[in-house]
Amino acid sequence: MNLSAMTREQLEAMVLSMKAKPQRGLILKVAKGGGISLYGMGRFPTTLYKEQWLRVLDNQQEIRDFIDTNDALLSQGKDDPRFAKAE
Repeated sequence: MNLSAMTREQLEAMVLSMKAKPQRGLILKVAKGGGISLYGMGRFPTTLYKEQWLRVLDNQQEIRDFIDTNDALLSQGKDDPRFAKAE
């Protein structure tokens, strides 16, 4: 498809359709060093060893409680209005 031949409306429609596509889910892979890498959370994977992942999973309720307690202080990531670029 030749983008330079498209109208502004066609380009805007294309951008909206691309944004509307569902995000890829989380993907787990075994890392070279034997760890478990979690992809899909950000630009880079999060890699921990098996024992570390099990510790995180064993403490999931404590992590959820911490998030609930500190909700007002925590960022929502790239969509957080506190981090919007000034125009």
